[in-house]
Amino acid sequence: MTATSEQVVTSREVDLVTIRPEHTTRRWSPPRPVRRAAGPLGALLLWWVLSATGVLPKDILAGPGDVLGKAWDMITDGELPTAIAVSAQRVFLGFAIGAALGIVIALVAGLFRLGEDLVDSTVGMFRTLPWVGLIPLFIIWFGINEEPKIALVALGVLFPMYFNIYAGIRGVDAQLVEAGRVLGLKGWRMIRHVVLPGALPGALVGLRYALGTAWLALVWAEQVNASQGIGYLMNNAQQFFQTDVIVVCLITYAILGLVCDLIVRLATKYLLSWRASFEGA
Repeated sequence: MTATSEQVVTSREVDLVTIRPEHTTRRWSPPRPVRRAAGPLGALLLWWVLSATGVLPKDILAGPGDVLGKAWDMITDGELPTAIAVSAQRVFLGFAIGAALGIVIALVAGLFRLGEDLVDSTVGMFRTLPWVGLIPLFIIWFGINEEPKIALVALGVLFPMYFNIYAGIRGVDAQLVEAGRVLGLKGWRMIRHVVLPGALPGALVGLRYALGTAWLALVWAEQVNASQGIGYLMNNAQQFFQTDVIVVCLITYAILGLVCDLIVRLATKYLLSWRASFEGA
């Protein structure tokens, strides 16, 4: 190697620069539970300020202190726990009936073309009917006891379960189905190992919607000659302009719905642990 070539190599080696990535300083962020609680706590603080300053009079909406005191009184005398137990029983029975019907007809419509032709358009038609308009018919059909309340909850649960499971079945990746056929899967084995696992995310979404709808339907259901339950307490409070009792009942509905939603979220995390998903940046 000549001297000239050695100089060129040396100059090239000298010009090499080691590139190191810049280390960005990570900003401090509060824990996620704290961030999730910031919204409700902010709304509670605003409510307290408006009540304390008189901007929100008590005859319009009771303040947080009055609501908390009334809630404690209703808990200690057993009035609120009894109402929760009665309402929860109605939701449980209505949800069990509505979910079972929704799953069955979703499987019929999702797995079979004939079932889709017979079921899907009919369910879509009934979904547009208003719940309040069905209450008189339910009273005529089932009387004024527990049956119309449970039937209304079941009806509210049926539709989100049906549409989400049906969409989940029809949304299964065609490549997975083709792979199952290559492996020799047919009939029930194809449904069990490919279709149903693929439809599970949609079914769990439907479950979340159905539980939320069940509590919403219960609000209307307990307007029908109720002598117990959270809706009964709200009706009595409305007659006597007890805004503190109404707010206690609304918060109770919200907490019960949140607990149900949390249970489904935990179940979803467990059942779909095999499935990679985007969890936010």
